[in-house]
Amino acid sequence: MSIHPPIRSEYLRELTPLQDMALAQPLPVSTRLWNQAWLRKIILLAALIAVWELTARSYDNDLMLPGFVQTLQVFISDMASGELPQKITISFGTLLKGYVIGSVLALMLSALAVSTRFGRDLLGILTSMFNPLPAIALLPLALLWFGLGENSLIFVLIHSVMWPMALNTYSGFLGVSDTLRMAGRNYGLKGARYVAHILIPAALPSILSGLKIGWAFAWRTLIAAELVFGASSGQGGLGWYIFQNRNELYTDRVFAGLASVIIIGLLVEGLIFSSIEKLTVKRWGMQR
Repeated sequence: MSIHPPIRSEYLRELTPLQDMALAQPLPVSTRLWNQAWLRKIILLAALIAVWELTARSYDNDLMLPGFVQTLQVFISDMASGELPQKITISFGTLLKGYVIGSVLALMLSALAVSTRFGRDLLGILTSMFNPLPAIALLPLALLWFGLGENSLIFVLIHSVMWPMALNTYSGFLGVSDTLRMAGRNYGLKGARYVAHILIPAALPSILSGLKIGWAFAWRTLIAAELVFGASSGQGGLGWYIFQNRNELYTDRVFAGLASVIIIGLLVEGLIFSSIEKLTVKRWGMQR
């Protein structure tokens, strides 16, 4: 004997159209514009520039505090003459060498630490010893070992980048879920392939964070090192440009050099790192 479910009769229910429902009104133009992050940042930047200019005009001492307009004129003049682009090129080339070498060494040390007990102990000891040590404090030794040249700057840049990058990368590796780890092992991944295909993609937010911190540290270290011993192999970068103009009491050019450092930092952050995040971690839903 088979039991069948009861058959329900079909029916059609007429729905009454909504007559009094008001449609949602579009947001005002001012609200929609204020929701744009880029516009809010421009307004804040303009307010800071206005405060700077008003303060300089009220102080009325170009030697102590030049205004924004005066600094902008000097910046445009030195860019047109080719002096600032030359200094930027020298500093940027040195910075990239130290940054890339330091990042690669940090990635290798973190991969060793997450793979072996010896690597974990080595990373813990080295970061405890060298991470609190200011990179500029190693400059006298760098000058003694490598001489007055680019190699000394690269040495201190590697030190400034390597340890924060290694700590962030290793922290990201530890945060990888056990499910992903087991999946990689089930596919037979070991060693470098396991790190490249499982750990690095899963820990990419932490790695990018370490790269950004390392970039900021590298910029500060480079400018400070150039301010301390000046030119590298007869050619100085942005730090030397700032140092020279400070000695000659061209404060507006000092501000122009500082503005160059800030602009380059904003461009790298806004164009390079933000683009990488949009193409990777934000697109993959790993970061909002």
